[in-house]
Amino acid sequence: MRLLRATDYRRMPWKNGGGETREILASPAGATLDALDWRISLATIASDAPFSTFNGIERTLCVIHGAGIRLQLADGAPELLLDTSAPYTFAGEAAASATLVAGSTVDLNVMTRRGRFQHAVKRLSIEARQHLHATATTTLVFCQRGDLQCEVDGATAQLGSEDCVVFEGETSPIELSATQPTTIILIELFEELATASSCWI
Repeated sequence: MRLLRATDYRRMPWKNGGGETREILASPAGATLDALDWRISLATIASDAPFSTFNGIERTLCVIHGAGIRLQLADGAPELLLDTSAPYTFAGEAAASATLVAGSTVDLNVMTRRGRFQHAVKRLSIEARQHLHATATTTLVFCQRGDLQCEVDGATAQLGSEDCVVFEGETSPIELSATQPTTIILIELFEELATASSCWI
């Protein structure tokens, strides 16, 4: 179990220069945006703006702070994304833009390169104790709001807002506990040939 603190995420401009991203984790480490297998990041959307395009990439967005956005893909109907909405997946090469509902918004962005990796993203509520058995190539538990304790094989990590823990490969049962209602985002990254997925036990 590896703990990543929100204060340590790497800051960088958007690919198109229209905003700021905080990179949580990417693979391979140090790869350019055009050579990534996958990346997980937080983007601050401070004004209505077009999104960067990423050829060959599948993207999933989750709003985590703010009043939300209306996501416009090409000529389709706008999709309202709030901090309680289900994760929204779309093609990275699609022409996309965001209109703010009311003020600055932060979203969690998961990207995987087709032919190499796939991903699954879920927003979940944790109350009291729950157990997770991770089997993905890489699994991240991101704390959206609240305070979360993760314990596995005798090791314990305490997470606050925007912190996360990372697990590589199959794990022993992970105990997640919270003393107040806590929202997490579970991110699973699979190599293309992998078929297993994590489960609650």
